[in-house]
Amino acid sequence: MTAEVLKYTREQVESLELAPGATHENLEGWVPELATEEEVRQALEKAFDYRGDVTITTKSGERMEAFIFNRHTGATLADSYVQYFTPSVAEKRKLSYTEIARLEFSGKDRAAGKHWEDWVKAYNERKAAGEKNIALHPDKLD
Repeated sequence: MTAEVLKYTREQVESLELAPGATHENLEGWVPELATEEEVRQALEKAFDYRGDVTITTKSGERMEAFIFNRHTGATLADSYVQYFTPSVAEKRKLSYTEIARLEFSGKDRAAGKHWEDWVKAYNERKAAGEKNIALHPDKLD
């Protein structure tokens, strides 16, 4: 073993500690193809991650605006479902993947363009300006 000691600058160490952030895909307005089982699964996984409303059209022709807050991925599409809220019904609802004919990312994506780093920068600027009792608050909805 050598006695060589590696020395790092503070900037090098800090750059190693930061993990790259996830790229946020802009899905507003997207209408995915739902021709294959894999396309259905991928589209509904993205709908679950989407922070806005989607419009679901069922195979029976019902069309609803919904916010998908949960999903269960089973072995088959019949074993898989999404749970969602609609503006017109107070309780949560459940829909099988097999019942979905069309999916539209119709609502505004509330997370688009918002990054943790931007919030931290704004927080630090407010703190440096002497502001007290700074807390994390979500942006107001339109």
